[in-house]
Amino acid sequence: MFCPKHPQESLIAGQLVDGLKASSCSICSGSWIMSEDYQTWQSNQTDLSVRLDSLTVPINCDIDYQPSRYDTRAGLCPNCGFYLVRARINLKQITFFVERCPACKGIWCDDGEWAVLTELGLNAYIPVLFTDEWQSHVRVAEVELRERTATAEKLGPEIAEKLFELATLLEGHPNGDFGVAYLMRRFEK
Repeated sequence: MFCPKHPQESLIAGQLVDGLKASSCSICSGSWIMSEDYQTWQSNQTDLSVRLDSLTVPINCDIDYQPSRYDTRAGLCPNCGFYLVRARINLKQITFFVERCPACKGIWCDDGEWAVLTELGLNAYIPVLFTDEWQSHVRVAEVELRERTATAEKLGPEIAEKLFELATLLEGHPNGDFGVAYLMRRFEK
């Protein structure tokens, strides 16, 4: 098998973490995980009752990580030759991509990505990252973060935090719409 990012470089068999076989590239330090090996490892790691909406979208995380310079390079599956598809992971200051083969479901992690996924608690849920539902979840979280950031810039952090608190209270109240209507009337004057 050859590295998806360096097609002339053979991958070296080993372990990514205890109990998870992976093959790595000596040039870019990326790791290829066969689908069967991941599924075996994953079955011992995950809580099957965890739902997608309970997994956190990591957009506002402040993790010290510099994506690999090969992260934006397209890769071919070392197992079956298909182009790898990408799942975007957005953190507070950076974006990186985890890749997977659409045919054999093998996973490619560039150098350091596995550690970040582990820190985020997403390493045992990698297949979820490639679903439309998760990517939609990520887009919604991005919009909400931009909106919260803009609100804090316009109103200042103290007032913005009170506003976010009030919004949460009103959303959870059966007559919360009455509170919103009251505020709207106050600003129509």
